[in-house]
Amino acid sequence: MIRLLLVTTSSDLADWTATALRTDPSMNLVGIARDGEQALAMSVDLQPDVVAVEFGLSGGDSADTVKEIMIASPRPVVVIAGHESGGGTSERVLEAGALAVIASPVMDDDSSMSKFLSTLRAMAQVMVVRQRRRKRRQETETEPVGGELQRPASVVGIAASTGGPAALRSILAALPTAFPVPILIVQHISDGFIEGVAARLDATVPLAVRIAVDGECLRPGYVYLAPDGRQLGLSGKTRIRVVDDAPLDAFRPSATYLFRAIADCFKEEALAVVLTGMGEDGIAGLADIRRRGGRIIAQDESTSAVFGMPKAAILAGLADYVLPLEAIADKLVALTSKSGSG
Repeated sequence: MIRLLLVTTSSDLADWTATALRTDPSMNLVGIARDGEQALAMSVDLQPDVVAVEFGLSGGDSADTVKEIMIASPRPVVVIAGHESGGGTSERVLEAGALAVIASPVMDDDSSMSKFLSTLRAMAQVMVVRQRRRKRRQETETEPVGGELQRPASVVGIAASTGGPAALRSILAALPTAFPVPILIVQHISDGFIEGVAARLDATVPLAVRIAVDGECLRPGYVYLAPDGRQLGLSGKTRIRVVDDAPLDAFRPSATYLFRAIADCFKEEALAVVLTGMGEDGIAGLADIRRRGGRIIAQDESTSAVFGMPKAAILAGLADYVLPLEAIADKLVALTSKSGSG
């Protein structure tokens, strides 16, 4: 039985959630908290399997509530957004540690109710890591499989899923403004939120962050995120390719699609990073990068919100480096620097 704690000041949302849960015998609503302080206390006392927090919690801050839960009583947290909510401000709750932002259920809409319940069930199975008020830099790392000198990387491709927005911000914020190569990113997230993620990153990190546009020239120090529902690739070493090609393993955008593109175009100068997330998207593309002589970084288990995608890369023997989140930016600088090969 999955135990759900709901945090909301909305009687409508409470009623809708209770109605949805009555259709699913595998879930049980163990409590309803009305503010952040109550949510924290009930999370500790009730030990729910998943916490659902109303977006824009009246009289409080949803992001602060999520952050405090992840510090004091870490467990999967999902934020429920009204259908009028946009993606711009939702990025704060993802940075605070929420696994996902999902739409509130719509009464008499079976599809909406089913998606709402399936997301809660999936998130309840996620193993989360405790957030800390102050992050201490970790200097240790797993050494690369091969220690031979290589030419510096000329492009970085990054894949992330659950927990990705916060991880991306941590890495990008630590990179220098003059980072010497372009960065292309596939971030799996609910439709309608990627533009908000891009906008918040652009406002808070040294690099320019934007949604990728077909035909745009690649520029060093720029970060390009795959748009909703489209594949992100390359046309040679100089231009971005954004197309409606078919999903790969049900993903569009697909990390494998991106990794294959940078492997084909940049060969041994390709550098891929696999961050926190569920599933195994990107593995086939990483294998292409490995065959072409490129290098691969996987986030380690201790700093991953969900150790799915990095674990798959590590178990497949594809990761040259397994690093804590705090060490990834420095490794990117080292591997793209002309003065060294990392």
